Amino acid sequence: MPKSTNPVQALLRALSGAARDAGWSDAEWARRSGLPKETLCRLRSRSNCDVATLSALSNALGKQLSAGDRPMGRPHASGLWPTVVDRRLEARLIDLVRSGSTAEAQWQELGPAFFLAGLAVVLASVPGFDRRRYLDLAESLHPGASEPRVFAKWLADTPLPPARLLPMTQSQVNDAA
Repeated sequence: MPKSTNPVQALLRALSGAARDAGWSDAEWARRSGLPKETLCRLRSRSNCDVATLSALSNALGKQLSAGDRPMGRPHASGLWPTVVDRRLEARLIDLVRSGSTAEAQWQELGPAFFLAGLAVVLASVPGFDRRRYLDLAESLHPGASEPRVFAKWLADTPLPPARLLPMTQSQVNDAA
């Protein structure tokens, strides 16, 4: 399962964001969870783990693990990322890109502004896309999104990496032609 759609990794990203918001290093978070720091490090590269480990990590943060449906655009604890990037969200993003719309309101319906602004910056680099329109969209969604240091942060943390998004986008756009 790709990292962007792996539920364990998505949950770990959400919990990691909460730990960072609390000002905790991985060592502190692991200590408060009663786990060896190495367990947390290994978990970051795995596609599965036992519920007891995730429960310990979430309990240390005062969070509760639960299962259920969430609204698609609900943001991650940091407010920068969607809580879940799944095939349904990917399909909606591709449909929007395929439509050619750079209307800010349509983009805002699909998730947090920082996440979407980064996607717009990525699309600005694709041949055949109107670079200026997508950069303007990115800046209207999240001022500064096209600045190299801001975009570098987006690239480092995005739950939908360009290596996954671009082939889907180009395939959909080519099919429309």
